[in-house]
Amino acid sequence: MFKLNLFTQFLILLLVLLILAFAGHLFVLSSKGFPLYGNLIVRSYIINGILAAVIFGLLFRFRERLKNQIGFLFMAGSLVKFVFFFIFFYPTYIRNGDMSGQEFAAFFVPYAIALFLETFFASRMLKILEESPED
Repeated sequence: MFKLNLFTQFLILLLVLLILAFAGHLFVLSSKGFPLYGNLIVRSYIINGILAAVIFGLLFRFRERLKNQIGFLFMAGSLVKFVFFFIFFYPTYIRNGDMSGQEFAAFFVPYAIALFLETFFASRMLKILEESPED
């Protein structure tokens, strides 16, 4: 049996967890009688998933060359996510003057899942780099 590289493992787990979370999120909304596809929920899951994949992909791609700067690159990725939030979500969410709990959850649930996975896999990547012999 072949072993998947860390980036492939990350992508598979990210996709599976975001799909499960999305289904659970829709179930909760449905059970409470809220609109299923409001508050930019689909856009939020897609954008958070794509950003997490791109950010971790870049970290993975440059892991050897920039291993001493991985933490700074990780933080830069978080900054990019905040920029995307303020451009694509915030104007819609505050249109009525207040961000509701549903709007917050629509963005924060996929954001938190993606952030947790990025952190976990970045940590694993750094540990592997630390254990690998220097050339």
